[in-house]
Amino acid sequence: MKISVALAAYKGEQYIAEQLESILKQLGENDEIIVSDDYPAGKTRDIVLNMASSDKRIRYIEGKGKGVVSNFENAMKNCTGDVIFLSDQDDIWLPGKVESVITEIIGGAQLVLHDASVTDACLNITDESYFSSHGSNASFFGNLLRNSFVGCCMAFTREMMLEALPFPEGLPMHDWWIALIALKKKRKTVLLQKPLILWRRHGSNVTGGKTSFAQKITWRLKMISSLARIK
Repeated sequence: MKISVALAAYKGEQYIAEQLESILKQLGENDEIIVSDDYPAGKTRDIVLNMASSDKRIRYIEGKGKGVVSNFENAMKNCTGDVIFLSDQDDIWLPGKVESVITEIIGGAQLVLHDASVTDACLNITDESYFSSHGSNASFFGNLLRNSFVGCCMAFTREMMLEALPFPEGLPMHDWWIALIALKKKRKTVLLQKPLILWRRHGSNVTGGKTSFAQKITWRLKMISSLARIK
């Protein structure tokens, strides 16, 4: 079973080397990390290419410069694995993450969401369990109202990925869309009740920011209209 990690980068030079190192420790020799860089003029490119020169599992590609959703889609489309893990550029994968998720996939899960310990920029834990503080669940309507599925904690089968692609135009968030597709189609979805990453929140994160009430309503209407087209 080949593993692909789809990592979307944007000005990620501060933390990306540490993140890649934490991922590589858990991958086999035939697995891969696809780094899609939405700012290839920056320093991230040199860091990733330097690491790739000594580890063939890392593959660097340029993003389309159209934002985080498009950047993750670009990374995912270049994945060749049987199981796809999503990754941000600034977290730390804890030991046992891949093994725990793959065990669930082998058991029939098509999408796995695991818990995370939230930290500050220096990896000091500020929230032991994102699941507990957020009320994470696997309800379709519950997640339409309040999304539990954060991409950095998600992995899914290739079949699940192909059901979610291509992303609809104007999609609010990639992880939310993939989760709602899985839940609507009643694909086996597992919530792993243990933190498997240190989720670094440092004020400059590309994902996970606050949104206005009006924006939340607009996003949900977009999701509903897009999901209505899915059989």
